Amino acid sequence: MAATRRSNARRQRKRRVIGISAALTGVLLVAAAGGWFAVDAMQRASMLPEPAVSAGTPTPEADTPTPEPLTPAEQLIADANDPNACAVSFTGDAIDIAPELETQGKPYASLPIPAREGMVFAGWYDTAEDAAALAIPGRLNGADAVTCDGQQRTVHAAWMNAADNAAAKTRIPILMYHQFTTKPEGESGWLRGNYAYVGDWESHLKYISEQQFYLPTWPELSAFIDGELFLPDHSVIITDDDADPSWLELAVPLVEKYRVMTTSFVITINGAGPELTPYVLKRSHTHDMHSAGADGRGRIVNWTHDEIVTDLETSASVLGGTKEVIAYPFGHYNDAAKQAVADAGFEMARTIEPGYVSIGSDKLALPVVRVNYGMTVDDIKKSIG
Repeated sequence: MAATRRSNARRQRKRRVIGISAALTGVLLVAAAGGWFAVDAMQRASMLPEPAVSAGTPTPEADTPTPEPLTPAEQLIADANDPNACAVSFTGDAIDIAPELETQGKPYASLPIPAREGMVFAGWYDTAEDAAALAIPGRLNGADAVTCDGQQRTVHAAWMNAADNAAAKTRIPILMYHQFTTKPEGESGWLRGNYAYVGDWESHLKYISEQQFYLPTWPELSAFIDGELFLPDHSVIITDDDADPSWLELAVPLVEKYRVMTTSFVITINGAGPELTPYVLKRSHTHDMHSAGADGRGRIVNWTHDEIVTDLETSASVLGGTKEVIAYPFGHYNDAAKQAVADAGFEMARTIEPGYVSIGSDKLALPVVRVNYGMTVDDIKKSIG
């Protein structure tokens, strides 16, 4: 009987152990289920094939392609941010000049005059063919308005040897006008000869324009005198003295009409005068020396060196700092005046003495072709060709 009770007790303890073990196993399985499923998902994902990359799908490198660098001319235009800007490039034998920025519709502000050993520069041209032929209609300078295609253009250099330049024997006329009148019969009085009839003035400009004369700039004339630049014999420079009201009211509108570059020599004590057209260059006729000095002649041959220099520097400042050329008041000058002009920083000076500018001419005593009342277009033809 006792043996039977002990046997039953052992069976009951065994069943409790088995139940506890089963319960613990269930708890462990539930706790681990999340981890097991996560591991299983990772294993299954690692067994999936890599997604295919479409040929049209951009890679990170292809999203931002490296842009082509701008050319020097393109960079000029980009920096200017001006629809009227024009980048002018230079080409030709021995030419290595960076592009320069100009403004469309306005005369060229600056065209370089390059140097080449043993050669003379013969100008910039619209095409290589014009450069080879030294064709005047295709030659460009500050008397021409800038035109561009797509805000860019290229100009072509021409050269000639020094012997050919000398053999050309070019002579440059500088025409000198003063006042203007609407009276065909002219004005009366002792200054009658100074007044050009405005009808004659127009015929002069029309002839120069239609015959396609080359109109040198003052820097070009300087380089020509030095033998560094070829100028065609078919050239002319047009000037007017004093900036008289008749010049402003009668003559300048015709300059604008024919777009023929001229120079107005301004007495700057009266101010710089109005800006009427880009085809009129304003240059100095001195500041306050267009008056008689102690001996009755112009102040420029009466004043001291320092007084002349100060006057000319003042005149230049009124005209924006330009110091290319002056016109002597009344045409009076001497060696002391010439030295003062040079010391004031001016390179050239125009007299009233008759003649033509040639290679080697005195830059501080440039001669002129005086235009008097009654000179017709036929007279101008005889004077300038």
